[in-house]
Amino acid sequence: MRWTLQPKPDQKTASKLAEILKIDHVLAELLVRRGVESYDDAKKFFRPDLNDLHDPFLMKDMDKAVNRIKNAVDVSENILVYGDYDVDGTTSVALMSSYLKTLTPQVASYIPDRYNEGYGISYQGIDYAADNDITLIIALDCGIKAIEKIAYAKKKGIDFIICDHHRPGTHIPDAIAVLDPKRDDCTYPYKELCGCGVGFKLIQAIHGVRGGALKAILPYLDLVATAIGADIVPITGENRILAYYGLQVLNSAPRIGFQAMLSQVKKKSLTITDVVFLLAPRINAAGRMKHGLHAVTLLTETDYELAIAYAKEIETYNVDRKAADQSITIEALQQIKEKKEENKYTTVVYDAGWHKGVIGIVASRLIETFYRPTLVFTKSGDKLAASARSVKGFDVYNALEACTEYIDQFGGHKYAAGLTLYEEHYDAFKNKFESVVEESMDTALMTPEILIDAKLELTQISPKFYRILKQFAPFGPGNMAPVFLTEGVQETGWGKCVGAEGAHLKSTLKKDDVQIGAIGFNLGSKCDLILEKKLFDAVYAIGENEWNNEINLQLLLKDIN
Repeated sequence: MRWTLQPKPDQKTASKLAEILKIDHVLAELLVRRGVESYDDAKKFFRPDLNDLHDPFLMKDMDKAVNRIKNAVDVSENILVYGDYDVDGTTSVALMSSYLKTLTPQVASYIPDRYNEGYGISYQGIDYAADNDITLIIALDCGIKAIEKIAYAKKKGIDFIICDHHRPGTHIPDAIAVLDPKRDDCTYPYKELCGCGVGFKLIQAIHGVRGGALKAILPYLDLVATAIGADIVPITGENRILAYYGLQVLNSAPRIGFQAMLSQVKKKSLTITDVVFLLAPRINAAGRMKHGLHAVTLLTETDYELAIAYAKEIETYNVDRKAADQSITIEALQQIKEKKEENKYTTVVYDAGWHKGVIGIVASRLIETFYRPTLVFTKSGDKLAASARSVKGFDVYNALEACTEYIDQFGGHKYAAGLTLYEEHYDAFKNKFESVVEESMDTALMTPEILIDAKLELTQISPKFYRILKQFAPFGPGNMAPVFLTEGVQETGWGKCVGAEGAHLKSTLKKDDVQIGAIGFNLGSKCDLILEKKLFDAVYAIGENEWNNEINLQLLLKDIN
């Protein structure tokens, strides 16, 4: 691990803010680093306001999209809501289809089959629409590069409205409306919406034109918050507002589908982290192991007993998914070892029999062992399909763009992408990708980095300090949970390794007559360091531990040295 202590922000601004808000100087520094420099800034940060959501009509083509949908509703046109099979896509379809059904019954949902159709708009989906007299398709979380397929639909008399958040290519599809904040010609103030977020802006616009109050569509924000967490978009600006209120919905009045999924979960209050690790994998499992439409069915169900049955099915898919990704990860690690590729700049592995639905997860698992840009390939029809994952600070999308001579199709983000290529190009692609990464990546990025927000003494950690710190949530990219460094701490003598094979570290740290419990997941290898009773440095976040109905502050150790 690389420890990087972030530079202090402007100290005059931090001191003034600490005085105005009557908070610890370290907390003020954290706020200044997040762009909070005044009382009004702090109010907006700690109390996100729905009134600060942007006017949806600031997004290019929004007026065209709203008018086309209004016309479709007025004449009872058949509408197909089409989305990707991941969490962002399925929540988007659930959101849009359930909202449109309050306006017209002529609404159907469509999720492409991951294996037979692949990512994004498919010719099969367009043919399905044509065969069922559907003349308007609203595509969510996909479509921004589907130029040929949109042209194909147009010939069949089918209009498209695209709601996407991925980077556009050189040309924009010839659709009725293309809503994507990342369009070069779109001046929408916030660029980091997820696909479900763009979908919400569309229903906000439709609802507003119809004279509806914003509070009437707030129940849809549980879906938006789930997509924000799962798609790892920045939790800043508009996303912070949507996530903040979406979590309130999830914790107070979640839709029936979420109630069913959470029926066995014993948590009083869900955070974005819980969304990422509890809800997202289950929703994803439907598309990975069976079909994404199962997730949409659950998320739009209004009968609790039926929802429970659907949730049990999805839990089965999730169990199968876990087994598949674990076994494939073992095989991939063995392949790397056999080919003596442990010291390369990239990890690129392939097996025709690997389950396409879990290769993205396997790529993430491999990064845990070999911290470098990673692609996992499997056979998909007459081509190979891959999921790409990257390490912090390296743009894998740009690296893939430099290898397009060997790629059939690709798309995605800075840290995650998908692609297809023909098998005869695999070796050439693998060599070119290794070369591109070797030439363009700073080798320091191949060591995981812990960004430290501030040095902190144990004496500063109090219930009040933590109470304010909790209000920094929801945490995520752009607003990560603060990480602190305390130097010269010592174990009190009760520390030990816990968990299977002593994988984790449990300790009580002390300094300056202050003691506080600590847990370090996957830090069992450093158990000897604390047992020697020597002074050491600790990097940690701050959390709570509940035991015997008592709640105490606890350090969540990231690393010790």
